Amino acid sequence: MKIGLISDTHIPDRGFEIPQTVFDAFKDVDLILHAGDITGKKVIEDLETIAPVIAVEGNMDRANKTLELPPSAIVEIDNHKIGIIHGEVYPRGDTQQLYYSALELQVDILVSGHSHIAQLEKIKDVILVNPGSPTSPRLSDPSVAIMDINNNDVKIEFIKTGEPVCSALNFYKEKAKKK
Repeated sequence: MKIGLISDTHIPDRGFEIPQTVFDAFKDVDLILHAGDITGKKVIEDLETIAPVIAVEGNMDRANKTLELPPSAIVEIDNHKIGIIHGEVYPRGDTQQLYYSALELQVDILVSGHSHIAQLEKIKDVILVNPGSPTSPRLSDPSVAIMDINNNDVKIEFIKTGEPVCSALNFYKEKAKKK
């Protein structure tokens, strides 16, 4: 099964729409897992035009009462239990804390976000994956990931969805005001 992994889209607060490169990357997926900080319901609606979406609440989603997302989710595919959380740990992306979150959920794969940086690490028998952010990366390229599960074989590929950006300098906001 091919699964699209995405997190930290922040639309409409930090971006206007999901980049077309995400739709291109996800065109053949069977399922999409969104690890939070969606901020707008349209993100889920747009992704559902590709495949079913399982999404969890990020810290920036709590204010949006129309989303009503759970803090975590678990999906079983082939011989794997996949946990989805936003990954609100500090320091951001701390793999030791994420590993313990995976143990709490009793999963062998944990998909998280929050750091806006793509990351893949295996600790003991647990795979930790963060797809990064396709719209608001931090000191990294914008990205999503594809996880391909075939029985015991798990492959994860990161896909660059655009050029690096400095989120402190959003030139598009100024262009939008001038129109």
